[in-house]
Amino acid sequence: MNKKRCTKKWIIRERDGEAALTAAKEIADSLGVMLPTARLLVNRGYHTYEEALRFIRMETEYLHDPFLMVDMEKGAVRILQAVENGEMITIYGDYDVDGVTSVSTLCLYLRSIGGKVDYYIPNRVGEGYGVSAAAIERIAQKGCTLIITVDTGITANEEIDYAKTLGVDVIVTDHHECRGELPDAYAIINPCRPDCPYPFKELAGVGVVFKLVCALEEKRLLGRKSRLDCVRDICMQYADLVALGTIADVMPVKDENRLIVSFGLKMMENTKRIGLSALFAASVRTCDTKTAGGAQRRVGKKTKITTVFIGYTIAPRINAAGRISSAELAVELFLTESKERAREISLELCEINRERQTEENRIAEQVYERIQKEYDLDSAAVIVLDSDDWHHGIIGIVSSRVTEKFGLPSILISFEGAVGDTPSDADIGKGSGRSVKGINLVDALVHCDDLLIRYGGHELAAGLSLERGKVSLFREKINDYVQKNYSRDLLIPTIEADFELRMEEISMQLAEEIRLLEPYGVSNPSPVFIMREALITDVQPISAGKHTKLVLAQGGSAMVAMCFSFPQSEMNFYVGDYVDVLFNLDINEYNNQKLVQMIARDIRLSQKTQEKLLEMKSRTQEILAGAPILPGESVVPDRDDFVVVYTFIRRELRMGRSIISHRALLSRLKTGDAAVNLNYIKLRIVIMIMQELNIVDVTEISEEVYQFAISDTKFKTDLDRSEILKKLRANAPDTN
Repeated sequence: MNKKRCTKKWIIRERDGEAALTAAKEIADSLGVMLPTARLLVNRGYHTYEEALRFIRMETEYLHDPFLMVDMEKGAVRILQAVENGEMITIYGDYDVDGVTSVSTLCLYLRSIGGKVDYYIPNRVGEGYGVSAAAIERIAQKGCTLIITVDTGITANEEIDYAKTLGVDVIVTDHHECRGELPDAYAIINPCRPDCPYPFKELAGVGVVFKLVCALEEKRLLGRKSRLDCVRDICMQYADLVALGTIADVMPVKDENRLIVSFGLKMMENTKRIGLSALFAASVRTCDTKTAGGAQRRVGKKTKITTVFIGYTIAPRINAAGRISSAELAVELFLTESKERAREISLELCEINRERQTEENRIAEQVYERIQKEYDLDSAAVIVLDSDDWHHGIIGIVSSRVTEKFGLPSILISFEGAVGDTPSDADIGKGSGRSVKGINLVDALVHCDDLLIRYGGHELAAGLSLERGKVSLFREKINDYVQKNYSRDLLIPTIEADFELRMEEISMQLAEEIRLLEPYGVSNPSPVFIMREALITDVQPISAGKHTKLVLAQGGSAMVAMCFSFPQSEMNFYVGDYVDVLFNLDINEYNNQKLVQMIARDIRLSQKTQEKLLEMKSRTQEILAGAPILPGESVVPDRDDFVVVYTFIRRELRMGRSIISHRALLSRLKTGDAAVNLNYIKLRIVIMIMQELNIVDVTEISEEVYQFAISDTKFKTDLDRSEILKKLRANAPDTN
C-alpha cells in the first residue's frame, strides 16, 4: 500500500509588510477587534475602517438586475406565456446538488404561479451527463411544448435542433463555459456566454435559476410590486435552496453569491422547508460532520449551519442519490409536503451515502495500489487509470482523493456496463478527472479532442467518454501536453496561509471574531495560520485510529491540534518533536462547553528540528568513521541498552509489526516502561551492532525505516565480538 503523502508548499498571503500592519492596527482600533482579525480583513483587500465595516455588514455586495443577462427578457416572456396558456413545461436538470436545487427551485416557483410543470433528470449510469435526444423524444411524447434546461444545455446543439423538429421550444439556463457555436435555442440565459454583459460571471446553475425566477416575478407583477420587493420575496422563499446549490458547486463566495449564501444559511438555521429539516435531522443522527480544513465533530441540535456543514455533510447525501441511485429522489425531498415522506427520503439518502462511501473506499484502495505499481510519481504529469468494475458515479470523488493525495491531475475511466462477453476496443468508458490549481484540465482535453467522444467541465474538474482502444494513446497524449505546457512546480500543491500566529495570540475571542468574515468559500476562504516551533507533548489516536489528536505547547501555553484523516501510523511525529503547523482555528462545542482548538491542515518538522536531525546523522557518520567521542557525548551503548531494544523488537514482531522508523523506535523506547538512556546516535549504533552480530536481521527499506526479523528467542550474544563496539570504546574518553 502506497503511504506517500505529497509534500505541500506553504505560501503566506500577507503582503506589503509595514504598510499592511499599519492598516491592520488602525482597523483593529476603529472596529474594536483583535489585531489578527484586522490583519485578516486587510489580507482580503479591506484596508480602511470603512471598507472593513462594509465587508462585515455585507454592504459591498448587491444583487444585479437580472435583465442584464442576454435573452432574460425573451425567456421570461415565453415562460409566462406557457404558464398562462397551460402548456406542459419540463425542467431538464443535472443530477448533482446544483442541478437538483435548480430543478427544485424553478419547479416550486412555476407551480406556485399556476404552471403545469414536470421535471426530468437523466440517470447518471444509464444516460450520462447532459441533454440527450432520446430523453427529448420521451418528453415531447408526453405533450411538452417547452423545455427549460437548468445547469446544463449550453453544448447541446444537436439535441436542441432535434427538439425543434418535434415542435418543442428550448430555453437554456446554464453557467458552464461556452465552447464554439451556441445552440439554436429559443433563449440562452448564461452569464458566461461571450456576448452577455452581466457583471458577475460566477453564479452557480441554481444562481442563474434564481435570477430567472426574480425576472419572472418582476415581469409577472409589473406595476404592482417594486423590483426590490420582488427580489426580497423570492429570497425569502428560495435563498436556502440557492445557497445549498451554490456551496455544493464550490462557487466563489463573493459578489451576489456572498449575499445569497449568507441569507440562505440564516434561513437554514430555522428552516421551515420540510425536506431540508428532515435531511438535517437524519444527517445529524447518522454522521460526524467536517469542520473547516477537514475536521470532524459531532453535530448537536444547536449546531451553526455553515458552508462547511453544508459542503461536507448535506451536499454528499444529495449527490449520492444522483451518483448511485436517482437524483429524482432528492428533488422529491424538496417538493414533498409530507413530513413522513421527507423523513423516509432523508434516511434513504443517508443509507445511499453510506453505500457510496463503502464503494468509494473500495475503488480508492484499488487505485492507490495500482498507482504504486504502475507510476513513477516523480516523473508522471497526469494519472490516468481505467477499470471494468468502477462505479461511474463514484470515480469523480476518488479522482479528487487521488489528486489531493499525490498532488497530480488524475482521470479515472470506468467501463462498467460497457463490457459484453469479452472486452472490446470499441467499448465506451466514462471518465472523471480532477486537476491542480494552475493546470486547466479542459484545455488538456481539448488537446486530446481527436481521441474523445465527448468531454466538458471546468478548469479543475471535467468529465469525458472514450473508447477502450484509445485509452493508452489518451494517457500518452495528455501527459505529453501537460509536461510540455506546464511547469513541474505546478504539480507541487500549495496551501495559502494568512500569516503566522503564536499560541499566546490565540483566544476564544479571536476564534469568535473570525466568524465575522463568514460565510467562507472560494474567494473568501476560511482563515489559515502557521505556528512554528510548537512542542508535541502528547499524541493520541482517535476514531479507531482514523485520526490523530496532538497536544502542542508553546511559550507556557498548550492547545489541542486535531489531525483528521491522518492516522498516527502515517504520522512520523512524536512526543518531544518541535513542529510547524498550518491550521484553521475552530471552536469545539460539546456538553455545553467551548474549547478553542487547532485543525491541522498540514504539519512538518520545524526547521530547527530538521537541522538537528541532519547534525545528528552527520555526527553518527563521523563517529563511525573514527572521530573521537567527546566528553559527555553518551553514544557508546552498554548491555542494558541492547536488552531493551531487543526486547522491544521481539514484542513488536509478536504483535505482527515488523516495520518501524528510527525516530518512531526512539520515541517509543523513551516513553516505554523501561528506563533507558538512549539518544538518536546511540540507537543507530545499537541497531548496526545487532545487525553486525546477527542478533537481529535488519533491512533498511527506506531512509531510516527498518524491517526487523529475529531467529533467536533470547538475547545471549557476546557483545565484545563487535568490531564497531571495540572501535567506539577505543575512541571514547575515560569518563564515557
